Amino acid sequence: MVQFFVNQMRSLLVLMILTSFKYAEAQNYFTKLDTLDQILASKQHFIIQKEQTINRLKKRLKANPNADLELRFEICNELYLQYRSFVYDSAFRYAARLIDLGYKSGDSEKIGYAKTQLGFTTLSAGMFKETFDTLSTVQVSGLSDSTKLEYYGLMSRVLYDLCDYDRDQYYSKLYVNMANSYIEFGTRLAIPGSYDFQYLKGLRSLRVERSDEAVNYLNEIFEKKLPISNHELAIAASTLSFLHLKLGDTTKAVNLLVDACISDIRSATKETVAMTRLAELLYQQGQVERAYRYVNLAMDDANFYGAKQRKSDVGQILPIIAAARLRDVDSERRTFLVSMIGLAVLALLTVLFAISTLVQFRKLRKRDMVIQQANEELKEINNKLIEANKIKDEYLGYYFNINSEYIEKIEKFKRSVDQKLLHKKYDDLHYTISRIDLKKEREELYYSFDKVFLKLFPNFVETFNSFFSEEDKIKLENDQLLNSELRIFALIRMGISDSDKLAKILGYSVNTIYAYKNRVKSKANVPNEVFEDLIMKIETI
Repeated sequence: MVQFFVNQMRSLLVLMILTSFKYAEAQNYFTKLDTLDQILASKQHFIIQKEQTINRLKKRLKANPNADLELRFEICNELYLQYRSFVYDSAFRYAARLIDLGYKSGDSEKIGYAKTQLGFTTLSAGMFKETFDTLSTVQVSGLSDSTKLEYYGLMSRVLYDLCDYDRDQYYSKLYVNMANSYIEFGTRLAIPGSYDFQYLKGLRSLRVERSDEAVNYLNEIFEKKLPISNHELAIAASTLSFLHLKLGDTTKAVNLLVDACISDIRSATKETVAMTRLAELLYQQGQVERAYRYVNLAMDDANFYGAKQRKSDVGQILPIIAAARLRDVDSERRTFLVSMIGLAVLALLTVLFAISTLVQFRKLRKRDMVIQQANEELKEINNKLIEANKIKDEYLGYYFNINSEYIEKIEKFKRSVDQKLLHKKYDDLHYTISRIDLKKEREELYYSFDKVFLKLFPNFVETFNSFFSEEDKIKLENDQLLNSELRIFALIRMGISDSDKLAKILGYSVNTIYAYKNRVKSKANVPNEVFEDLIMKIETI
């Protein structure tokens, strides 16, 4: 009995440990995806860096048109390496240029190296025949060990890819055996423990169905932290991801694909399959929205790179994920519709329940609004009365003062006329009458009006000008208080809006009044129909 209890406790402990490991892996899984999203947000930064490097190299090549073949080959090679997994057309063009420079130099190593690079480019585009045609002309014996290693690795890859493409039971075995032979040649040249050695060994083990052995070879690349580029890391991680998926560990497969995608982004690699494979796995796990976003990014990269093969690869999975996303959207819409119907029913019941309360509330609200509106109207009327009283007080004083002055002038004029008529001094009478300056009298009248008006509305000119652009604002002379345009709208502010009355007061024709008003309104920054309303809102002190 005791032994049974011990065994049960041991099983429970093992289960708890396994569960904690699974939870930690799941946490790492989502953390990695979030990290990928953060890196994707700065994706353009890495592309700009690459384009800046390319532009510098192009300027250097352009600046050395007559340099020796060695230097031009070096610069073209650097440009090719930048374009190799970035833009297909440019990579092809610079690879072809390398071949041309290699032949001009008569260097068999350079020719072989350049053809190997062209083969890599055509293979990336899925052009198997062109790749074989190019690589078959390479004189391997004249290559350096590093170029031979690259050549053998490329030959193994094209044979493996051809095997996957044909899927023919007879020819596939031949292709795999030939590829394995090339890998054997490559591993003899590679330094044991190096990236090339570990990757080629892992690739061969994968192809001969020794998955655990392949995992061990590739794992050493990461465990020993070998000095590799972002692009090499992405290739190793993608291959290892395929192996873990094959072995049934989807979480590790996704995490490795995320690492591969991050490395591809950092190296601005567009010729890649990691993002497509990641989207496919996430789709299979039900993360349709994220999968749809990633597969569209993969299509963007394929279009940017420009090779039909990559577009075709992404194009096979994109419609499937897009259709699933559409189904999810439709399902969400149906769920939303059901929820809305439920909410509508609930809302209807709530409305019916609250109708009696709302009716009473609206009655009270209506009464309150009537009272409030009456108060507002009274307040407005009161303000207008206060303003009217101010205007009345000022202009009553102004009116009596100006009338007194004119009566006094008329009395003096009358006495003078009577005297001259009495003494029959008609010439003097004519002279006296001719001295009456009506224009001056009118200007003095306007000046008095302006002075009183601006006392009541000191901010009138400033507020009036605020309705216009700087160049259209009215600028007064030093001795001016108001000009004709301002005086018209000052009278409007006083409540005299009839054009006939304005014309009589100011001594203009009605047409002149209309012309002044239209000219001013046409320059304003506010609509014509509200201009006079805004004038009426200018307040007294």
